[in-house]
Amino acid sequence: MLALTRNPESAASSALRSAGADVARCDMADTDALRRVFAGAYGVYSVQNPMIAGHDGEIQQGKNVADAAKATGVQHVVYASAGPGLRGTGVDSWESKLIIADHLRASGVPLTVLRPTAFMELMTDKDFYPPVSVWHVMPKLAGDQTPIPWLAVDDLGAIAARVFAEPPQFVGTELPLAAEFRSIAECRRAWRAAKGRSPRGFPMPVRLFERFVGKDLTTMWRWLAQNPVSADPAATAKLLGEITTVEEFLARPPNVTRA
Repeated sequence: MLALTRNPESAASSALRSAGADVARCDMADTDALRRVFAGAYGVYSVQNPMIAGHDGEIQQGKNVADAAKATGVQHVVYASAGPGLRGTGVDSWESKLIIADHLRASGVPLTVLRPTAFMELMTDKDFYPPVSVWHVMPKLAGDQTPIPWLAVDDLGAIAARVFAEPPQFVGTELPLAAEFRSIAECRRAWRAAKGRSPRGFPMPVRLFERFVGKDLTTMWRWLAQNPVSADPAATAKLLGEITTVEEFLARPPNVTRA
């Protein structure tokens, strides 16, 4: 497996090498570089980060991956999308992914689209600032009792591996993914049961939160308060045989991944 990074000397790159991946320097803004590293590859897992690249940058990077995959004869692209798969939500990071998926389909590359909504890591990973985001601002806007479709990142990786291994079954499909629909209130209770205390919260006014991270997340959470997301946990579990529940995820020791 070849992992692409702008900085092969980073700690994240070292972790990838420790997990058995080869690491190559590449920037998704550089189509020529993508073509060089895609040459001879069977498949490509494509994911972009709008928090780093911005809305327009994410779209351009996703299109560059599609164009490079087409030019080099990649036989299967698995695209990491997100959200409900609907147009007109007003959520830039969902709308951008629809544009990228359209470009991938138009390119003619064999394609599978994976579409989770909320990762369980939002509750625990410090990079997502859970005391402010998921435990304070999110329930304030999405509603404390609103069912949210959750999925562990490890399970997404395992699903992607199966999709690559069985292309006749998955090429041309779009898979909405959710392990469980659980409200923030239910997740808070699961946290207390797993850790013996309530999750730490850090109250912050919505406008101040938006000054730090923009309005995309707050728009997303307001949308979720009014609109159900269509995903079937039973269908997601069938892809792996078993799926990580919120309770199992929160009870797992830090830095332990799915076997």
